[in-house]
Amino acid sequence: MMRSHTMPIDHIPDWEERLARQDAFWQCEKIDRPVAQITLPKRNPDYPWPKSKTYASERERWTDSEYLAECALAWVMNTDWLGDSLPCTWPNLGPEVFSAFFGCELEYTATTSWSVPIIHEWSDVDKVRFSEDNSYWKKIEEMTDALLVVGRNRFYTGITDLHPGGDAIAAFRDPAQLNVDLIESPAEVKSLLSRVTDTFLQVYDHYYSKLTAAGQAISAWCGIVSTRKWYVPSNDFSCMISKKMFDEVFLPGIRQECRHLEASIYHLDGPGALRHLDSLLDIEELNAIQWVYGEGNGRETDWLHVYKRCQAGGKGLQMGVEAGDLDFWMGNLRPEGLWLTINGVRDRDHAEAVLRKMRTWK
Repeated sequence: MMRSHTMPIDHIPDWEERLARQDAFWQCEKIDRPVAQITLPKRNPDYPWPKSKTYASERERWTDSEYLAECALAWVMNTDWLGDSLPCTWPNLGPEVFSAFFGCELEYTATTSWSVPIIHEWSDVDKVRFSEDNSYWKKIEEMTDALLVVGRNRFYTGITDLHPGGDAIAAFRDPAQLNVDLIESPAEVKSLLSRVTDTFLQVYDHYYSKLTAAGQAISAWCGIVSTRKWYVPSNDFSCMISKKMFDEVFLPGIRQECRHLEASIYHLDGPGALRHLDSLLDIEELNAIQWVYGEGNGRETDWLHVYKRCQAGGKGLQMGVEAGDLDFWMGNLRPEGLWLTINGVRDRDHAEAVLRKMRTWK
């Protein structure tokens, strides 16, 4: 059932139907077809883009909250949101901003950022403390507020990209050093991991409360928009360790994250992480898998065996597929619990044809 507080999107008349399909996705259900995200740039965009600006540094460019919010609005208004796609964006300081909340500094390039390790010896671990006085925390709050203001009834503001668990510890310590620590100092790793997970749950609840109070459906970097309390557990560091070590050290925290939420989708990144798939499928509270096979590892259709394992394990799937490959997927996967980004759509007529075809998926 749609939560009564959910903010409408004025330029999308059927926004409630789109939300309902995305809510159904979490239970591996479908209303009339799988979720279909289709976006196209408008042929005649008429919403003005903000004037370009110059900055003294990349950091300054990344942190100009008002300008970034105005750019987000222009992008939304100059895009055709078709199928079940709903306009959403999120405050972004890079994938390691959660670690920055604990005291890491971030270095910036034009396209990404990364953290500088702060635990050089385990005796430094008590210096790793989350604080709402932290400059990165304050900046994400500022960016979120700016997006909420300009996005009212025009787009949904999402939760920033949070990477707790093994990825946070790897940022504090450096990934190569964390591999050594898991052999030489496992107790210290587990103790810090427990503290980080507890903080993550509090941070998530803060953002969830902030967004729902503003009438927002919940969204994040992966594009799903839902009235459910959901997020994206992950552990990109896991491609460097064995299944046994993953199960012992990191799986309990991932299970704790899933139990804290109403719905969750695990970001499984790269062939090296596939050894952990069975462990993830055993998490009863985990609803779905987002499998990212990575550049240079073939096409989506080459990984059918992985998608079939996920469906056999009772999990939904978020996938990017080519419109020309729909017959392949319709012949090999069940439609229930699929959330698909449809690529290769030429125009609105093509999009309507794709949606009609997907309604025949039995």
